[in-house]
Amino acid sequence: MPNPKRRHSSTRRDKRRTHYKATPQTITICPETGVAHTRHTAYVVDGNLYYKGKMIVENYKKVAEV
Repeated sequence: MPNPKRRHSSTRRDKRRTHYKATPQTITICPETGVAHTRHTAYVVDGNLYYKGKMIVENYKKVAEV
């Protein structure tokens, strides 16, 4: 397997890595409840669990803390 003959500089390495960036999460406001939440995740409003603007579980309680 070929290996580099000389060490690459840290500048050269960093130039290659410039395209790997973290992107902020997209936040959406629910038209039904008016609550801001991250997309594609369930969210709790007044003790009820919602997903895609629809109530999934009424009187929702967390089972385990993460």
